Amino acid sequence: MKVFLDSIGCRLNQSEIERIGRDFRLAGCELVGDPAQADLAVINTCTVTRRADADSRQKTRQAARAGVDQIILTGCWATLEEHSALELPKVTRVVKNDDKSRLVADILSQPPELFNREPLQREPLPGSRMRTRAFIKVQDGCNNRCAFCVTTVARGSALSIPTATVLREVHAALRGGSQEIVLCGVHLGSWGKDLGQGNSLRDLIQLILKKTDIPRFRLSSLEPWNLDANFFSLWQDTRLCRHLHLPLQSGSDATLRRMARKTSQDDYSKLITAAREAIPDVAITTDIIVGFPGETEEEFDDSLAFVEAMNFAGGHVFTYSEREGTPAYSFDHVVPSSVRRERSAVMRAAFTRSAECYRHLFIGQILPVLWESTTDLGEAGWQLSGLTGNYLRIKASDDEDRWNQISDVEIIRPAKGDLQGRIIANRSA
Repeated sequence: MKVFLDSIGCRLNQSEIERIGRDFRLAGCELVGDPAQADLAVINTCTVTRRADADSRQKTRQAARAGVDQIILTGCWATLEEHSALELPKVTRVVKNDDKSRLVADILSQPPELFNREPLQREPLPGSRMRTRAFIKVQDGCNNRCAFCVTTVARGSALSIPTATVLREVHAALRGGSQEIVLCGVHLGSWGKDLGQGNSLRDLIQLILKKTDIPRFRLSSLEPWNLDANFFSLWQDTRLCRHLHLPLQSGSDATLRRMARKTSQDDYSKLITAAREAIPDVAITTDIIVGFPGETEEEFDDSLAFVEAMNFAGGHVFTYSEREGTPAYSFDHVVPSSVRRERSAVMRAAFTRSAECYRHLFIGQILPVLWESTTDLGEAGWQLSGLTGNYLRIKASDDEDRWNQISDVEIIRPAKGDLQGRIIANRSA
């Protein structure tokens, strides 16, 4: 059987679709990068915003138009909107999040034991999702109840993946040639709390660094209230990427309280200061929601001023989207859509300015770059695009295809929101 896989949304979804792909390979199926070649498509959906809902439906319709006879939907949108999902063309089944780990075994009527043995080497999915980084799911669900978040409704309570399982996944990724491992979870910082024995994310990170020769090690989003200043001492190991994504959601204390976020301007700024003192040149990025119910002009101005003061290396701006089933869905003082859009544009411009300032700091420096995509330009050579450890997008040209290799690169100049570099030396073959 030929199987096409696709995913919408977060790194956790990407990690899950990679694991589903490996299970299909274990069962003897062939993965294809074009839905037109597939007998079956599996799409991991997302519902974090209305746009994510729409993207999930669009991906499904695209697969159907390509000629796939059977489409199976899983993920957050399909879990919450099962009936709507089943009405889409060629969708024959919805597998809810609770059953996602058994998806392949159930579809192929195979014994679960087939998929519990030592994993195959982890390989990139074919097609446009071929990646040099492996996203390793170590945690799912969340016990926080942020007022805007529908993910906790779709994913349930926090659940940690046991250490032995995580290590097996990491080793499988390294055998498959991954140069970078990214730990993922809905609430990554809560890892270990449900396992007992005082386990913490810090312990897991130290164990992975000790037990593997991983070249680069990155963490996905971390809630700021899970961290303290001592956590950043882990970055004495230079394999940890100098990038922290710490979701803030608002720079206004009043808005944060309505959101039920467990942080404040003061707590967050102290954490940022501690991180920058411990990790030289660290890139700190964040998420901000604009137009949350009750957000006054004063609160938005307060949020904007705080974002500007933090000098973020970048950030994602989300225009508030009403999600049924969340506490905020019934909140009064709804911000008009036109005002939300205006505030979104202003906040995005602030992040654009701060990101440009951060990038400029590295012009003239030499940084290691993992090349994630390469394009053959014929006689002109290869156009390369990759990421530094501190999440700067670098472009360079070379006479060799250096995909999935790490090179030392001299940063020369800005390049349309990225940076242009010149390869000095290669670190890996």
